[in-house]
Amino acid sequence: MTKRTKDGGAFQRVSEELRVRLSDGGYPLGSFLPSQKTLAQEFGVSRDTVQRALRELGSEGWIESGRGRGSRVVRQHAQSSAPRAGRSRHRPMTLGPLIGEAFERDEVTLDISTLTSESLDAHIRVQAERIRAGDISPRRIQLRMLLPSETQDMPYPRAKDHPDDPRLPERLRAITEAHTASLRTVLDQLRTERLVAEVLLEIRRTRLTPTFKLYVINRDEVLHGFYEPLLRTVILPDGTEVEAVDVLGFGATLTHHIRDADPVSPGSAFVAASTRWFDAVWELLAL
Repeated sequence: MTKRTKDGGAFQRVSEELRVRLSDGGYPLGSFLPSQKTLAQEFGVSRDTVQRALRELGSEGWIESGRGRGSRVVRQHAQSSAPRAGRSRHRPMTLGPLIGEAFERDEVTLDISTLTSESLDAHIRVQAERIRAGDISPRRIQLRMLLPSETQDMPYPRAKDHPDDPRLPERLRAITEAHTASLRTVLDQLRTERLVAEVLLEIRRTRLTPTFKLYVINRDEVLHGFYEPLLRTVILPDGTEVEAVDVLGFGATLTHHIRDADPVSPGSAFVAASTRWFDAVWELLAL
């Protein structure tokens, strides 16, 4: 493996971990990230790798950085649109806590439509560690995931001035492959280590361009968020910076809907419609 390849892998690892922390409130809004030196020591990487990761997070709108004043958090996940009983209406709603609550049940069912599975992979790894620690003990995990076809010609990500540049679609495919492989490995290990009695993972592809991400959790809760196109600087694994038309997965605005006792309430209706949509695409459009 070349040094460039190693550096690219380290950069991706640092970027992903920082996004998870930002998304789940590990670094509160308005706070400052640890210094570049501290982050480099924590992750065991060079300061150059940390700087590249911070530049990408800045281009995605998570942080603002300035010479001599560090990196300040300016964006987190969106708010819940339908809180549970006992939950403040204005409490920030992120994917992590809902996935954590789902895994506290005896049976976990997740139906997900997404662009890359990057967010999900990060949160499933957290739950796997909770299972290994004995904090939770689900008996059955079933995960169905819809992803765009590998050969799908999508309008994003694309280089702004050179839309036929293949490097950004190739980067997207590499990210998707890495995280789906990670998901399979983590879930397979839970089964082979006999920590979870039954684990089912199935991934299907569709020739649809994702315009939103959808998480149907145990068929009674839904997180839904639109992918909003934006211009941002994408840093390729070799360090090249490309001005791109892209969408963000981590940080996408999510609304939370809950099925309740009233089948025609807004929450119940949205969960039912989302479940029907997923099942129809799964059976009729996915391969």
